This record gives sequence, C-alpha cells and structure tokens, in this order.
Amino acid sequence: MDFGAVIQTNPPASRTVHLAKLAEQHGFSHVWTFDSHILWQEPYVIYSAILAETHRVKVGPFVTNPATRDWTVTASTFATLNEMYGNRTVCGIGRGDSAVRVTNGKPTTLAELRESIHVIRELANSRAVEYHGATLQLPWSTGSELEMWVAAYGPLALKLTGEVGDGFILQLADLDIAKWMIETVRTAADNAGRDPMAVKFCVAAPMYVGTDWDHMRNQCRWFGGMVGNHVADIVAKHGAGSEVPSALTDYIAGREGYDYNSHGKAGNDHVDFVPDEIVDRFCVLGSAEQHIEKLEALRELGVDQFAGYLQHDNKEETLRVYGERIIPAINAPKRAKA
Repeated sequence: MDFGAVIQTNPPASRTVHLAKLAEQHGFSHVWTFDSHILWQEPYVIYSAILAETHRVKVGPFVTNPATRDWTVTASTFATLNEMYGNRTVCGIGRGDSAVRVTNGKPTTLAELRESIHVIRELANSRAVEYHGATLQLPWSTGSELEMWVAAYGPLALKLTGEVGDGFILQLADLDIAKWMIETVRTAADNAGRDPMAVKFCVAAPMYVGTDWDHMRNQCRWFGGMVGNHVADIVAKHGAGSEVPSALTDYIAGREGYDYNSHGKAGNDHVDFVPDEIVDRFCVLGSAEQHIEKLEALRELGVDQFAGYLQHDNKEETLRVYGERIIPAINAPKRAKA
C-alpha cells in the first residue's frame, strides 16, 4: 500500500515544504495539498519547491477542479513540473467545492469534469487533443506522464470515475462505504470495457496517532463537516432514499449551513452536528495498532493508497509513528536472510 500526506498550504510556505520533506523521510510516497486559491496559498508554486527539495515523492492537488483554471494552463503546469523534476506529479480532480463556492461559484457539471479530464490528461502526457475547435499540443513537452485521479461520492460521479479515471479518491475511511464505492467504480469500469482492476483506489481521511479520544475527535471533527458538503449535494440531487448508503447520508440531518472561513480547520466551530461515531468511522484514529488494523482492512477491500490529512496539532508525531511503526507493519520488509 502507498501512503500519502495531505497538507494545507497555510503560510509560511516553508512549513509546507518542511512537512513534505518529513513525509518523504518517513516513507510516504505522495504529498497532496488542498487547492483553494483564496483560502490558502497557491499550491503549484509550492510544488516546485517541494520537488526541488525531495527525491521520490509525487505531488498533486487534493483536489483541483475544472472551473478555477483554464484546463490548458493546468496541463502546462504539470508538464513543466514533470520536465523539471522527472514525472513526479499526479492530478486529483473533482467538480469543485471551496475553491468555487468561496467566489460565489458552483461546482461544474459532470460533463465538464469529464471533458477537462480528457484535455488535461492528453496535453500533460505530451499528446495532442481537440480543444475549442482546434488541435492543440505542447510542442516543448516530450515524455511527460500524468495520472488523473477523480474524487467522487455520488452515483453518477462514481460512474464517471470508473469510465475515465486512472484513480479514485474517496475522502473518508469508513469500511462499509468504501466497499460500496469501490465496487460501484469497478462495475462502471467493467461496463465501459475497461479493466476494473486497473483503476487505483485512494482512501483519504485524517490520521491522528494518540490515546486521548476526546481530543483526537475534536481535532478531526472538521472532516465530517467537509464531507457533509458533498453529502448534502447528493441528498439534494438524489433524495435521502437513493442508492447511496444511509451510513453516508443520515448524519447530515442536523447540518445547518457551512462557513468556508473555517474549512478544513481543527477549530471549526460549526460542525457540532457531526457525532463521535462519524468521526471514528470516517477517520483513522488511536494507537499505532488501531491504525494498522483499519489500514489492513482497507487494503483487503482493494485500497492502493491511504492519504492522511494532517490538519491537526500532532503532525510531526503522527508522521514519525507512521514511518517507524505503521508503514513498515503494512508493507512488511523483505528478510535479509531466509
């Protein structure tokens, strides 16, 4: 199993770079960042600094969207980073949440998301593509490689992911929900004539290593509020009795709006509707042994990568325990002598 660290690009940018370097030192393969250009610093600038000061990790947005940047600019940025640092980028993309809502916009349609994935992928993989009635190609780009990982929750978005995504990003670590969504994506891939096992699966959730459960829950309760934004959209579109598991939709009954000024922050003051049960199900909390147990269960479901959010007060220690105990336990090292 691969491991990713998900970081907010709060100032100073040097702190983000430091955490990325620390993640690599502790065996993480990916460093992801939020991409919301009003709320936090511009991630693509910081990616260049991270890549310059690391050796192995891949970097990318968690997640970008088709609305806030021209698709050709996004593709050119990735292709440039790949030329500079050797194909160490990955693109997580969805319809858009905080990046568009803060500017009074709205998420894009699934049709726009599908088209943007195609345009960005082709250009960033040094191929030509039809765009706005013209055939475009980055003439200076050769050998660039970029995978497009799609973040999704609802039935139609999951179907699109199976049809076109190189990977699927599920932002919660509930085992039952993950099982349903992985099966849904694989079925869609199979129906589209793709190899369902070729789609990679990334589960993302806050990871907090500790023993004080009240403190850990309060540090990570924000996550249930963030997921609730997407769940509310699903319920509004499909109704509470849709095929989406009630384990995902029931908890937002007490939700009363959302303040994006507190988006993704441990001190979020309007997520009281998120019960402890949801925090425990959606996140990965507790001792190293409890992390290992849940991660092994996720791997059994077919999860290829766990990406842990670090929006809490225990960043360095959590990275250390993952590097020294959890990652080695999940990815058991080979024996030097049989």
